[in-house]
Amino acid sequence: MAVAYVQEFKINDGDTSTTNYDAVSDALSLKSPPAGLIAHTAGFDHDRGVFRIFDVWESRDAGQQFMDSKLMPIVEQMAADRPAEEFAPPSAEYWYDLHDTMS
Repeated sequence: MAVAYVQEFKINDGDTSTTNYDAVSDALSLKSPPAGLIAHTAGFDHDRGVFRIFDVWESRDAGQQFMDSKLMPIVEQMAADRPAEEFAPPSAEYWYDLHDTMS
């Protein structure tokens, strides 16, 4: 069953730069979607005051494997190299099962 994975980062002081997202994306240097990824989106929800990453994965295991092996080592290194206020963790992060998908 497909699953959704959501991360939200609060917009602080009107800052709508994508510096951290772009740096992580560049470091991943993906040429094609990782195994199990159905869709990846990222953008600002100004009504809710967040930058949201919304992914659809074939399974939670596929998404978690990518995060554990590829994404988190990059994020952890970048977070260690920057002041906390410049590289804050998500304000919300969660998974949920999808009832239906269409492509």
